[in-house]
Amino acid sequence: MSESLLETVGIYKSFVGVQALKNVSFSMQPGEIHCLAGENGSGKSTLIKVISGVYTPDAGHIEFQGKQYKKISPIDAINNGIQVIYQDFSVFPNLTVMENLAFNNELAEGRRLVNWKRMKSIAEEALSKINVSIDLDAYVGTLSVAEKQMIAISRALMQDARLIIMDEPTTALTKKEVTNLFEIITQLKAQGIATLFVSHKLNEVFEISERFTILRSGEVVASGATSDLDDRKFSFYMTGREFEKRNFKAENVSKNPIFRAEKAGLSNHFSDISFSLRQGEIIGITGLLDSGRTELALSMFGVRPIDKGTFFVDEKPVSIRSPRDAINYDIGYVPEDRLSEGLFLSQSIADNIVISKIDQLTKKAGVLDKEQRSKEVARWVENLAIATPDANNASQTLSGGNQQRIVLAKWLACNPRILVMNGPTVGVDIGSKHDIHGILHDLAKNGIGIIIFSDDLPEVIENCSRILVMKNGTIVTELSPENTDEKMILSYML
Repeated sequence: MSESLLETVGIYKSFVGVQALKNVSFSMQPGEIHCLAGENGSGKSTLIKVISGVYTPDAGHIEFQGKQYKKISPIDAINNGIQVIYQDFSVFPNLTVMENLAFNNELAEGRRLVNWKRMKSIAEEALSKINVSIDLDAYVGTLSVAEKQMIAISRALMQDARLIIMDEPTTALTKKEVTNLFEIITQLKAQGIATLFVSHKLNEVFEISERFTILRSGEVVASGATSDLDDRKFSFYMTGREFEKRNFKAENVSKNPIFRAEKAGLSNHFSDISFSLRQGEIIGITGLLDSGRTELALSMFGVRPIDKGTFFVDEKPVSIRSPRDAINYDIGYVPEDRLSEGLFLSQSIADNIVISKIDQLTKKAGVLDKEQRSKEVARWVENLAIATPDANNASQTLSGGNQQRIVLAKWLACNPRILVMNGPTVGVDIGSKHDIHGILHDLAKNGIGIIIFSDDLPEVIENCSRILVMKNGTIVTELSPENTDEKMILSYML
């Protein structure tokens, strides 16, 4: 075997008495695609920051291309060809694609005057490295997530990267965009550039990586060839728990629908949408990002009101022109982006849970009933197993899975009969994902009608009693989970 590109040897790191990393050792070869996996809080981010020089380890050392470092600075890491692409991509939204790609180079060379012709040439060369075409004059803030990611990768390659670390790179990408990203990672491999792919998604780990390392509670619990893994082993290494595969079976479904769409449409997004939802059902609506599924979810909650057709609740036509209208019709909505749309991150867990029913917890004099508030908070923290020592802690202190439970608790506190869930487990690790699915199954058994909007096909197949596939703004088919698989659904989506 050739000399390792990267080795971490016996890395320890703690913060205020919390041991984040314990004796972490792993290695990578040039051109290797290696998956670093683990649940939220397992130590993945800390290890990335040790490798990239942001954190100094308390013990242990790093070896890069045969050279040993007890301490490495961010500049040392970059000079050695280590590049990290974080989830926010660290791009400047108010600058153009050309400026994002070329300014670092211009500054590094100490240039004082802007030469737009030279900058354009630099930017074109950067994008050509991964064979991508993006309008150089477009402002980055107007681009899709996938395009921003391509800019970040191109910029990394301009620094003579030998190792690119991608932190949860597929969180906000569609299936098609993920496929394109994997093609680029394969191109990088052919150039001898290694990729450390940080993820907790089983299908992605198996599809793209050659070797894996799994962290749990700051320690390496498994490492080896991905070909030696299967779903059951991966889940156990990640969580220390055994999961039984369980497909949802609708029970005690109501005879009449509680919600129905009849030829519903929203100009330039979707048209002629007809479907029904009954109590006790979980139906899935899937499709690519431009299929209209997200806009349909927003229309059901009154954020993007339909301009054609009709929505019915209990077979009575209703006008849902705002979220307040939706709430009045007992519709709850769990958004796709919990950080910007679902939570007040700096506010307490308790405040986030009760905010949707604050009027009901307020006495006539306008004073909050603190006793009732405390009971309501305690009820949902217990029922949804929100892992917190104190509900008065800020919501941003929790993991993604627990934050998602807060969003769910906020709507369940309103006693909804219809629950619209847009990407219910985006960015959630395996253990929390399994637990959230169990919660949804129980809610359906207790009479709530649930609609899951998602392009996570295993999630849709395992948790829905019916699957509707959207393409180009229309429903193209309805499938039964028992008689379908991912390949069949994709054939309709594409």
